Amino acid sequence: MKKLPKQFFFLMFFFFVMSGLLLGQVSANENVTVTLGADLSEEEQSQILAEMGVSRSEVDILYVENAEEHHYLGEHIPSEQIGSRAISSALVEHLPEGEGINVETNNINWVSDAMYANALTTAGVTDAKVYVTAPIEVSGTAGLLGLLKAYEELEGIEIPEENKEVANEELVRTAELADKFGVEEANELMTRIKEALADRDVETEEELRQLIEDIAAEIGIELTAEEMDGLVSLFQRMGQLDIDWDHVRSQLSQVRDQIGEFLSSEEGQNLIQRFLDVLQEFVDTVIGWFSNENESSTIPYGVIIDKR
Repeated sequence: MKKLPKQFFFLMFFFFVMSGLLLGQVSANENVTVTLGADLSEEEQSQILAEMGVSRSEVDILYVENAEEHHYLGEHIPSEQIGSRAISSALVEHLPEGEGINVETNNINWVSDAMYANALTTAGVTDAKVYVTAPIEVSGTAGLLGLLKAYEELEGIEIPEENKEVANEELVRTAELADKFGVEEANELMTRIKEALADRDVETEEELRQLIEDIAAEIGIELTAEEMDGLVSLFQRMGQLDIDWDHVRSQLSQVRDQIGEFLSSEEGQNLIQRFLDVLQEFVDTVIGWFSNENESSTIPYGVIIDKR
């Protein structure tokens, strides 16, 4: 067998480096922490880490147990919905101050990106890029646990237990409202209530109830008595937490979904185009090598790179 030219191996190395730039979710460094569902198989764990663009040697990895999921979510959703296996996984990357909370998800079919961001602000999370995923489609309710656990490890802090419980309750209630009124409407309701609490003093239950009713009416949401009672109870619990509402408002103003943002940006398109150009040149070069070795031979398969 003819020995391949050394340039071949150089170009192969360059190809895989460029692939990593495109497919990796974050730059692996000490600013990243990952949580994996404790019931994932070794193969699933490897697939999740590859999807995140990190390796075991590059980041801190923690595990979320199914018992933790039932502890924080058991009061709000049926146990069968939580399930008996912890498979949701999450990544948190520290961002510079003022960047806000950026969320991306995969295989999450009930909790939206904005719901995660809203709940994270309640728990006290700031300036972080977060990613929630699972090997199969899941509701996403357990994803918040991994995010909070990873954030605590990354920042070297301990989020108060009550903050975690309230954040998880908020996530579930928002998702339930989204089922009835729509994702955007439910997120808008929760966000505007928080913004209103940052702007004014609400001292009584009656004032809180009126505030929620007014905002719901402005959005076009008609809450049942049960839904209203649930929100009043939730925000009363929030009021008892040590929450900096001005800071929450600041974070909420910077919340933005990241789905497709990079790939649709000029930077992302330029990187993709450069990658495809390099790949096309690589393919042409390899074809040329083998054509030169045997000019009479034909190449059985053509390779076409679509640059659209």
